[in-house]
Amino acid sequence: MSKNIIQKSFMLEALNQAKKALEFDEVPVGAVIVQDNQIIATGFNQNRQKCDPTAHGEIIALKMACEIKKSSKLENCDIYITLEPCAMCLIALSYARIRRIYYGANDEKFGAIESNPLFLGAKNAYFKSEFYSGICADESKIILKNFFKNKR
Repeated sequence: MSKNIIQKSFMLEALNQAKKALEFDEVPVGAVIVQDNQIIATGFNQNRQKCDPTAHGEIIALKMACEIKKSSKLENCDIYITLEPCAMCLIALSYARIRRIYYGANDEKFGAIESNPLFLGAKNAYFKSEFYSGICADESKIILKNFFKNKR
């Protein structure tokens, strides 16, 4: 299987996680953490459900992966996220030493990689993951636009 097909399959699973968030009236963002081409953890936004502003999909997946690996460091792991991570999530991913970050849609308001790259531009950043954007971006944008359209 080609690398692009594998990446797309992981992003499609992240989109499935985002759809789970919709079931709880959460902002539809999903994430999966992968090691050795195997999904080891998943997550979706659960802020409202858990009454927790830190319960982003990335954080949920990150906690699950750390529990499974019995380590706070995930050096050989990659994450696939439907939306560009915010500063909180990006710093948490950095502390966990996630190797690569793949994401779908840019987040012009809160995205901390390409949209508002303060952290990545810092000389003394703790750890800088590789990042790749645009995988299933259209699908990610559609699910988010429909969610917010229905809210208005």
